[in-house]
Amino acid sequence: MKEFIQILAEIVNNIHDFILLFVSDTLNSNATDKDLHFWIMGIIGIIIFLFVLFLSNLISRMRFGITILSFLYTFTVMVVLVFAIEIQQALTSRGNMEFQDAAVGLWGFIVFFLVFAAISSLYLLIKKFFKQSKKR
Repeated sequence: MKEFIQILAEIVNNIHDFILLFVSDTLNSNATDKDLHFWIMGIIGIIIFLFVLFLSNLISRMRFGITILSFLYTFTVMVVLVFAIEIQQALTSRGNMEFQDAAVGLWGFIVFFLVFAAISSLYLLIKKFFKQSKKR
């Protein structure tokens, strides 16, 4: 996994240098590295935001929309967390940085979420059954 992150870092660095050279040379701009980060991250962020907004509006119209949105948000946070832990292990040499550790950690969240969903569904079914019984 360490090699994979190093390859990704190299790709990002090459893209960074290319954009900086393009902006400086082609556009004849005196943009600094900070200017580049401001514009590129701003553009990437607003594109992601618009996509998430569209997707959230679509999902919120579904029966379990808020549950799905909560799951997606939590899953996103969990992805960041497990990879941050793995990177921290590589930087501090405390533990082994392995992709499989991250995958297993995410799998643990999915399993616990499925158990939660099953228990919640069972609760809602029982509640619905008793409501119908009282109406009779």
